[in-house]
Amino acid sequence: MARRPGSPTTPFLSPAERRVVHALPAWRQAEWVAGRRLAKQLVHELLSVPEADVEVLPREDGSPRVLVFGGPAPTLHLSISHTAHHVAAALAPEPVGVDLCGTDSAAAVRRAADHVLSPGELSLVGSDRPEAMAGAWALKEAAVKADRTGIFGPAARGIELLGLRPPVLGGRRRAMAWRTGDTVLALVLARAASSPGLPA
Repeated sequence: MARRPGSPTTPFLSPAERRVVHALPAWRQAEWVAGRRLAKQLVHELLSVPEADVEVLPREDGSPRVLVFGGPAPTLHLSISHTAHHVAAALAPEPVGVDLCGTDSAAAVRRAADHVLSPGELSLVGSDRPEAMAGAWALKEAAVKADRTGIFGPAARGIELLGLRPPVLGGRRRAMAWRTGDTVLALVLARAASSPGLPA
């Protein structure tokens, strides 16, 4: 996770990435650019390729995909999240999701929580713990990103939140969460059913 820069400068973006960022609302452009900059740095560090040869473009479902030298990098899974002040990116050989949620968003999250959290999960989170509400939301959001499904609808309710400290999710998922200041960062790795060493 990094602090988001204030300026949406784009010299490191490809023409295709510039088209995407210019189509976004002005308020979202700096966040989008910061996320792509961080993602390109991660790919550069992992594969030792120049950042200029890395593109991060949206799939049809909106999730980010990595292209290196103009072609897809099929063994890399990427997830990006940003808030007004922070950006996070995760790169892994298996499906991964990352999400940031500010504790100042807890009231808004609570209003939408019935669509995402079960009654049991709401009991686990409690009503007067903004950091727990932000953490629960970030974990669910990271999980649906790893699964490449949406936060609203049946997918999020189908991912069971079993614990917050430490974070535990149902299914074939490993979860981690950190709090920095007023922001919770969640990371979820989702293994496919064919992953070796895991029961079917």
